[in-house]
Amino acid sequence: MLKLGVPSKGRLMEKTFQWFAARGITLTRTGSDREYAGAVEGIDGVALVLLSAGEIPRELAAGRIHLGVTGTDLVHEKLALWDRLVEPVAPLGFGQADLIIAVPQAWIDVDTLHDLDAAAAAFRAEHGHPLRIATKYHRLVREFLRHSGVADYALVDSQGATEGTVANETAEAIADITSTGETLRANHLKILGDGLILRSEATLWQSRRAPLDGGVRDTLDDLLSRL
Repeated sequence: MLKLGVPSKGRLMEKTFQWFAARGITLTRTGSDREYAGAVEGIDGVALVLLSAGEIPRELAAGRIHLGVTGTDLVHEKLALWDRLVEPVAPLGFGQADLIIAVPQAWIDVDTLHDLDAAAAAFRAEHGHPLRIATKYHRLVREFLRHSGVADYALVDSQGATEGTVANETAEAIADITSTGETLRANHLKILGDGLILRSEATLWQSRRAPLDGGVRDTLDDLLSRL
């Protein structure tokens, strides 16, 4: 049985269901909202696996599901060697967002990563500890800042409202996903001019590790030909 992983709730689940329905394949969630069960109609040999969007990269990498829908940001963040473990099948046309670095609007002299590096040095000299950047994308942010020559900072884990950490004085800057920028502006933050880390979109991914025996390969070829 070919296993298809789909986000278990919210807008991502609804949009994914609509995307497959437009291609003649009906995905449905069965049972109550507390049950993670689903059904597939329109093609034989496919099982629907409902997971959180953050779990899907791990399950693809482990080969426990054959296909999965999740964001580019989550695949790149959670899988260090993602291109060896999964491959993109198709962008789905929704869930677009940018992973960016933002600083307070009041920092009128900080508009680039070079400015941020200088501000970090000045911050340590004044406060005795590194400038803090709140994020849940630790690996991507570290790689990006290393390549950009920014070294003197500390990442602060944020799994909630990252934009509020600056106002709450638990961080001086943030690295987070944004689609419109409205929340950033509401929290008096601005995106650095060269602070784009990654453009993300909901994408259908295929595992490079999942076994394709017992007729699964034929099912996969049939499904992909329809998509």
